[in-house]
Amino acid sequence: MDNSQNASYQAGQAKGQVEEKSRQMMDKASETAQSAQNSAQQAGQQMMASAQGAADAAKDATGMNK
Repeated sequence: MDNSQNASYQAGQAKGQVEEKSRQMMDKASETAQSAQNSAQQAGQQMMASAQGAADAAKDATGMNK
């Protein structure tokens, strides 16, 4: 293999490594975004449940829940 072929081979290897690393980083970013979305949904559901509980307690206290 002459110098030109070796340089071309090395460039191809480097390109492949960069592409793989980029793919891994994109996968990680996607997983992080999905996790954040799930956390936000859970927090929203908990807030809704708390608000419903507070509304029910207020209705019970004022006799409006009959």
